[in-house]
Amino acid sequence: MIKTAFIFINKSVFILLILVSCKNDNSETISTVDNKIPPTNFEFPFYNPSLSIDERVQDLISRLTLEEKANQMMNSTSGIDRLKISPYDYWNEALHGVGRSCVATVFPQAIGMGATFDDNLIYRVSSAISDEARALYNAASEKGYYKKYGGLTFWTPNINIFRDPRWGRGQETYGEDPYLTSIIGVSFVKGLQGDHPNYLKTAACAKHYAVHSGPEKLRHEFNAESNQKDLWETYLPAFEALVDAKVESIMCAYNSTNGEPCCANTYLISEVLLDKWQFKGHVLTDCGALEDFYKQPSEGGHGIVKTPAEAAALAVKSGISLNCGSIYSYLPEAVKTGLITEKEIDSQLAKLLRTRFKLGLFDPKGSNPYDGISIDVVNSETHRALAKEVAVKSMVLLKNNGVLPLKNDLSKYFVTGPNAANIDILLGNYYGVNPKLVTILEGIANAINPASQIQYRLGCMLSEMPKNPIDWASGNAGNSDVTLAVLGISSLLEGEEGESLASATAGDRLDYNLPESQLDYLRKLRKAADKNPEDKKPIVAIITGGSPMNLAEVHELADAVLLVWYPGEEGGTAVADILFGNVSPSGRLPITFPKSLDQLPDYHDYSMKGRTYKYMNLDPMYPFGFGLSYTTFSYGKIQTTTPTMSKKDNLKLKVTITNSGKTTSDEVVQMYISDLEASVTAPNFQLIKTERINLKPNESRTLEFELAPKDFEIVKNDGTRTIEAGEFKIYVGGSSPMKRSFELGAQKMSETIITVK
Repeated sequence: MIKTAFIFINKSVFILLILVSCKNDNSETISTVDNKIPPTNFEFPFYNPSLSIDERVQDLISRLTLEEKANQMMNSTSGIDRLKISPYDYWNEALHGVGRSCVATVFPQAIGMGATFDDNLIYRVSSAISDEARALYNAASEKGYYKKYGGLTFWTPNINIFRDPRWGRGQETYGEDPYLTSIIGVSFVKGLQGDHPNYLKTAACAKHYAVHSGPEKLRHEFNAESNQKDLWETYLPAFEALVDAKVESIMCAYNSTNGEPCCANTYLISEVLLDKWQFKGHVLTDCGALEDFYKQPSEGGHGIVKTPAEAAALAVKSGISLNCGSIYSYLPEAVKTGLITEKEIDSQLAKLLRTRFKLGLFDPKGSNPYDGISIDVVNSETHRALAKEVAVKSMVLLKNNGVLPLKNDLSKYFVTGPNAANIDILLGNYYGVNPKLVTILEGIANAINPASQIQYRLGCMLSEMPKNPIDWASGNAGNSDVTLAVLGISSLLEGEEGESLASATAGDRLDYNLPESQLDYLRKLRKAADKNPEDKKPIVAIITGGSPMNLAEVHELADAVLLVWYPGEEGGTAVADILFGNVSPSGRLPITFPKSLDQLPDYHDYSMKGRTYKYMNLDPMYPFGFGLSYTTFSYGKIQTTTPTMSKKDNLKLKVTITNSGKTTSDEVVQMYISDLEASVTAPNFQLIKTERINLKPNESRTLEFELAPKDFEIVKNDGTRTIEAGEFKIYVGGSSPMKRSFELGAQKMSETIITVK
């Protein structure tokens, strides 16, 4: 396609250029010409934005030595003075805000984002994050700073399936459901990468590919075995969805899957990612993953090669463009010894460099609109308000005997517990920093009437506690109008290997219970609160954490239980808004809470049998999708145009939801499907649609959903998808149809049968 452009030289001279927009080898048309850019004189062609990206990439590669090529394929690249190329580090994080860098907005942890069930909201979050990322990059590059955690390539989001609550890094995911993970993940990628036709705002990364969710301690040597049905029904759908959404990069996991290390897995990388899905971006290793190639099992590795040079050559031949680490420094040695050719290296380097060109890193300043994003957006009032909105919409009310919402002018409030004034529980892992982190204590204190009294005592430690400590705290529960006990866990107890300093199990939670010190303290609080049988005082348990935990005794002892996850910089304000009724709670559980670990298969077993709401046949403590409100909702009968459909038709359904209570609130409408006549083992039911709506008291709204044939597909034992004739049950309600304890209240859900012919 031929285009023209006028270039202004001086007051009297214009040059008419004939520009040819070339197609790259992936059959995508990418023009790097921006109407605002008047390119004039470039020392090297790869700096000329009027050329195609492929032309620029090849020109740059042709000017690099073999050693420079290897250097440019590791996360921390050196500058090349003779080519005027600045250093660049690919490693950056933005799990729930720009992390490990400068002051930035700290949004709720990823599991809290999943609990919103709101992909549109999360798109707004990631758009804000990418704005801040560009602003911080612009400021740092002006200073000539090119450090790790300062680039525009973000290794986010984590779309692994939270298949087992013992996994400490489950907090980084959006939960246990592939559909929910897919829609939230796609929105996050779109917000990070932006919608410019020529430039990426930032580059997103889907990780960890694939079949990776613990055990954390064995991740460098573990072999996750998955049959084809589980692979294609549970572990791969979110990755496929993000590839379809044009995510820029994929990170391969440390572990092996079905006998091959993920970063040299022929099936996962060559057959699925590159051939079947036609992925066009670059693939990178998790950090240090290539060392695992030559470390023997006795040393905690895979032991598939003997030397670093062999590991480097194998990774490049497997389709890995970027090494987080230093093993690619052995590529020149691998070429000299005949393990790999320089042409093979060039092929992977080209994929990697395309990302930097798409980010505009070799273009003149001002070439793309993102160059002008000001530092003023960072932690702006708008972004703080968004952080609070997400926090509010993520928090899940698990129990309420009527004590909530509280009045804000009671005589005395007692705030206590190890996490009340704890900053760590706002952050979770992979976090940024912020000068205005609002703890739960601060949020409550700011919300109560000045005439009211508030007392605070730590009361107990997060985990360890000396024997027979002097108790100056629990007695306050007997002379206060309400006790607000902030309990739970933090990233000291759960998280990534090496991060969770108080964990004896590398960040995994092999003990499902809350620390005994906290339970013992809650028992003391209950005893003090009940000392006057005629005037028992209420206790509200506010629970922090990023994973399911045994809350059976907490549920029994407390009058209300509010799960707040790791709620970010405005966490305290959001908690107060819910406690005092400024807003009705509306978060929903993105993962099932079993009663105990005895209800689950072995942690090392990657079979989905008995796992998650789709295959668990026992009564959980709290079901997937569950969450209470300050109001009640009723669901009308599901209306369909026809009770039957063909395998090629779409089907429209309508359902009317009514706020039958007295409080304005959001409702998270969830639609599930169950194949009643499947020829293979099928999920009990699976989430296929969700929509968040806000209704005033007595207000009704009719929602229309359109079901496509793919919503009726089942995955057969060989991993293929098909639609079988027969009956399907459709459920629409405010939770999953999963079994639930009587004390949680009756399930309110509409159902209908659809026959597929």
